[in-house]
Amino acid sequence: MGTNLRREFGDKPQKIQSAADMSHANLFSRGRRTPNWFGFDHAKTLVAILFAVIVAALFHLTLNRSLAFSYQTRDRRTALLNPSDKSWSQPAPAVFKVTLDTTKGLVVIEVHRDWAPIGVDRFYHLIRAKFYDDSRFFRVRANAFVQFGIAGDPSVAGVWRDQKIKDDPVKQTNIRGTIAYAMTGPDTRTTQLYINLTDNSRLDKDGFAPLGKVIEGMDVLDRIYSDYGEDAGGGMRAGKQGKIFEGGNAHLDRDFPKLDKLSRATITD
Repeated sequence: MGTNLRREFGDKPQKIQSAADMSHANLFSRGRRTPNWFGFDHAKTLVAILFAVIVAALFHLTLNRSLAFSYQTRDRRTALLNPSDKSWSQPAPAVFKVTLDTTKGLVVIEVHRDWAPIGVDRFYHLIRAKFYDDSRFFRVRANAFVQFGIAGDPSVAGVWRDQKIKDDPVKQTNIRGTIAYAMTGPDTRTTQLYINLTDNSRLDKDGFAPLGKVIEGMDVLDRIYSDYGEDAGGGMRAGKQGKIFEGGNAHLDRDFPKLDKLSRATITD
């Protein structure tokens, strides 16, 4: 009987040996298991790599933008101090809008090149070069006009003081809301402009050629401080603006502290 059982089930030592072999085989098999590349540890590794790539890309983009801004700022400053730079001879767009950010609010001007192409080209590039930023409304007559256009930095203002351009023919009239260059005679326009607060069409015959019109913010211009009258910045024809050119904002802010400011002029369309 024992012999038969051994024949049917095998010897006990053989059975134990077989189980040990099976256990060893399973352990060996687990040791050679194919890696799961999408397991938790590997997912963390992939996320870390992706994060590093994104950080590097953002750093590169930021660096490029910073360099580009630096170059643009440097180029603007170079052009601003060099009126003969080739950029000043480029034509302005046919129509564009300018936003004046003032201490009383925003003013939007629509400029038309066909009204006064020579004057518009000068105005357009002065704005792009930030010439008018941080300047003052230095000559204001209530219910008459608001005048601006001398750079707050004397080193810039002095460069442009005598950079005259030829006249444009008068195609529009000096009605309320129009903007034109101030001047002392034929072909003497430089950088100073005025905005009409009333109907000043009498100026048409003297060659004052409007180049645009205010489409938003006339109420803002009506509130620009005017009590100084001609004292702060009058006397353009008599050559009495020397203190502004020489002292800039420091002079105006000290002696005429209530003047409103033109914080920024930008091309908006």
